Amino acid sequence: MTTVLELSDITVRRGGSILLDRVSWRVEEGDRWVVLGPNGAGKTTLMQVASAQLHPTAGTVEILGERLGAVDVFELRPRIGVTSAAVAERLPRDERAHDVVVTASYGAFGRWKEQFDELDHERATGLLREVGAGELRDRTFGTLSEGERKRVLIARALMADPELLLMDEPAAGLDLGGREDLVATLEVLATDAGSPAIVLVSHHVEEIPPGFTHALLLRAGAAVAAGPIDEVITEPLLSRAFNMPLTVTRADGRFTARRRTRARRD
Repeated sequence: MTTVLELSDITVRRGGSILLDRVSWRVEEGDRWVVLGPNGAGKTTLMQVASAQLHPTAGTVEILGERLGAVDVFELRPRIGVTSAAVAERLPRDERAHDVVVTASYGAFGRWKEQFDELDHERATGLLREVGAGELRDRTFGTLSEGERKRVLIARALMADPELLLMDEPAAGLDLGGREDLVATLEVLATDAGSPAIVLVSHHVEEIPPGFTHALLLRAGAAVAAGPIDEVITEPLLSRAFNMPLTVTRADGRFTARRRTRARRD
């Protein structure tokens, strides 16, 4: 199986702070990873490295067969689909949802003088339908609900047919209904053999869609555990990552975690 992302003993320092501490991690073609950890664990920094937006202070990074530091990142980045709050903030609020998606063909943020052919428009329309946002194509991005924006952003991230899809907290800010709609959308992506390797960042096990295969737990910039999801999303490891005694259950392919309470005495 082809390795699409490999981090070898990477460290990221900023000022006097260590944001990632000797992290090693490998993502293979066809993998669906979730990255979990508390605030400040280093999840967003990890995604910045994985998307070729940030070079590590130490260690080596290989993305899609290319060594970071020895490749033109402007040629590499279009091969990586990214959804994040930072991407959303750069998109014009008066842009139609369809144009938000189709402009990703050129990595543009906004419709300017670029010309797109009919195949580009057909792909954008098809992707919006696939993520359950087909009816939003003519709505402006600024008028969409948070959940609707998340689906449009996923369609945008897929527009350039990426080999790696990185999603940094796509469920952030969603209400219960919006979260469940998004999880259903991500389940469809995860179970589609034609989808690229996927990495999803979250704070909550409840946001892990069925079909995800692996998990990485981070705490204070270091990896607590990484591997098949059933071996990593366990009470001892999750409790260690969040520094709290947790009870973890799984039903219908979905996880739930809550703080463990002391047993009552009669």
